[in-house]
Amino acid sequence: MTEHTSRRLLQSVLVSLNGIVSEPLAWAGPYFGAGSAAHSLAVLEGSDALLMGRKTYEIFARQWPAATGPYADTLNRMPKYVFSSTLIDAEWHNTTVIAGPVAERVRALKDAGGKDLVVYGHGRFGQTLVDAGLVDELTLTVVPVFVPDGIPFFRDGGAGHRWNLAQAGPGNDPGLANLTYRPANAPEV
Repeated sequence: MTEHTSRRLLQSVLVSLNGIVSEPLAWAGPYFGAGSAAHSLAVLEGSDALLMGRKTYEIFARQWPAATGPYADTLNRMPKYVFSSTLIDAEWHNTTVIAGPVAERVRALKDAGGKDLVVYGHGRFGQTLVDAGLVDELTLTVVPVFVPDGIPFFRDGGAGHRWNLAQAGPGNDPGLANLTYRPANAPEV
């Protein structure tokens, strides 16, 4: 008898020292080098699909389809799912738009089995996944900048959850710090 296990949902978030998560391309880029690129590629290669909200999709779909190299090639080739009630059609290769109830549809993707699922960012979609208890591993990469304004990571109105620190240490490039958490009720890995 084979035991069915759902695949993990990994959420990776860039966060400034003062807790801002929006528009990381404007403030995080100078801190990302070869170490971050290699780590990001390894995470993607260990995953079956990328899940995004509409805003992340719009940013990625402008940047990655024309890019080349190991990371871009992997990202462009892999299945991508965009959760949006306003986006009708996705032009980026291998992308499916899902308009249904987010938690139910993501749970179905997790239950389908396979390798990990990856989510970048912590906008409305990312917060919805956390609130629904669907995130199995949350990695915060702290970028050593203060961002004057933007969407904060810590928002009112979210569901309360307890997390255990699974790993903490220097990031993959100088100046960065990585904090990885797992839900407090999750079994030990």
